[in-house]
Amino acid sequence: MEVQETRVQTDRVLTIPNLLSMGRLVGVPIFLWLILWPVFGGPNNDGWAIAILMLSGVSDYLDGKLARRWGQISRLGQLLDPAADRLYVLSTLVGLTWREILPWWVTAILLAREVFVGLWLLVLGRHGYGPLQVAFLGKAATFNLMYAFPLLLLGVGTSWVADPAAVVSWAFIWWGTVLYWWSGILYAIQAWQLIKADRIAAA
Repeated sequence: MEVQETRVQTDRVLTIPNLLSMGRLVGVPIFLWLILWPVFGGPNNDGWAIAILMLSGVSDYLDGKLARRWGQISRLGQLLDPAADRLYVLSTLVGLTWREILPWWVTAILLAREVFVGLWLLVLGRHGYGPLQVAFLGKAATFNLMYAFPLLLLGVGTSWVADPAAVVSWAFIWWGTVLYWWSGILYAIQAWQLIKADRIAAA
């Protein structure tokens, strides 16, 4: 009976963790609009953009924690969570680079990692596998970047917190970038091990 109940939980859609992930996805276009509006002659809404990024970081922490605590880990959640992470990282990179707040070469390093993992996803798909489970290291990298970006945006202001925010943001960016690539390399190793095991079994 317990096994059957667990299976029902894993197939549920309308759970608090899933709603948090959906809310993060809705926030992506809103953030992009806020961050890019000044480029097209609109007013500066960096304060609201920072607030959305901070809320995204908090919800990213809560959705996984609540899913585990309440037994609401679902298949949909396992897709929504990494999708929201990637979209937030990509949209933030686009917005901050377009505004010339983030150097293009940092964006290139992070985007290269996305391409690297994307190629391995294609390889896994050709061998009948879906995306692998998000590892703790990947989540840690995303946390670092999601905290770095609002601090970086805060660092371009004129308030007294601008200078310390800029320094701390770059510490998070460097650490997050290293972890981001490290998690990508581990992802590739895990994918290769699965494919290698299939080849050995077939032989």
